[in-house]
Amino acid sequence: MATPAVFYLLVFFVAPGLLLFVYSFWTSVAFRIVPDFVLSNYIGSLTSPLFLRVTLNAITIGLSTAAIVLVLAIPVAYYLVYVAKSKLILYAILITWFSSYLVRIYAWRTLLGTNGLINTVLINLGVIDEPVKAFLFSAFAVAITLVHIYLPFAILLIVSTFSEIKQDLIDAARDLGTSFLGGFFRVIAPNAVNGLLGAFMLTFILVAGDYVTPQMLGGASGQTTGLLIADQFRKTGNWPLGAAEAFLMFLVSLAVYFGMLWLCRMTGISVKRRPLEKRRAVR
Repeated sequence: MATPAVFYLLVFFVAPGLLLFVYSFWTSVAFRIVPDFVLSNYIGSLTSPLFLRVTLNAITIGLSTAAIVLVLAIPVAYYLVYVAKSKLILYAILITWFSSYLVRIYAWRTLLGTNGLINTVLINLGVIDEPVKAFLFSAFAVAITLVHIYLPFAILLIVSTFSEIKQDLIDAARDLGTSFLGGFFRVIAPNAVNGLLGAFMLTFILVAGDYVTPQMLGGASGQTTGLLIADQFRKTGNWPLGAAEAFLMFLVSLAVYFGMLWLCRMTGISVKRRPLEKRRAVR
């Protein structure tokens, strides 16, 4: 029964990924790819100040955006699963997907511009004397736009995870004297750690690899590695270098994932489970 899914993954994910990995060891001369086996693409990327600066910027924006999205998504998901009696709010969240990705980007450009709503309100309230230009074409503009775009994805993932945790467990924890936050960190978070980590990593990967929003709202300080990689494929024609930079970002994503796993275990949210045979032996 898993054959169609495995075939789909092999054809559309594994095979293109392996081809891109092979490309990363080739070279490009005058928009012509030369089959070769060199490490210059990886070495050049790791020694490039531009790549390192943009990658650090992508990691910073990705982590901050993913953290904000997770903090905002958890209360909404909790309300939808354990408090709300109707799915009206959930439907309202889904409706946001009916608007185009580019439309939402242009909407934030309008809000954050020098003549936008935010600057106009601040001037009318007397908070500022002239429009703040730093709102637009900055890391702040990229982060707030990406939070708006990817928040519904995180909410749906966490709602799906919370739905598997019975209300009886939470009620039992409250009856035993734990507080609301204690019930979350002792009951909900340990059982939903995979979903929470999945929502965080999905947001981080999509944000760090995004190149449309940084191109339209980021300016010089809001660039991400996704934009740099896209330029290698679209403008310079250096596909091998773009492939090498893509796999370096893949390694960065793996490092962030294992770092988050370590953090969850250090804080006690996630506990390394023993195999079933060992648990039976202990009993």
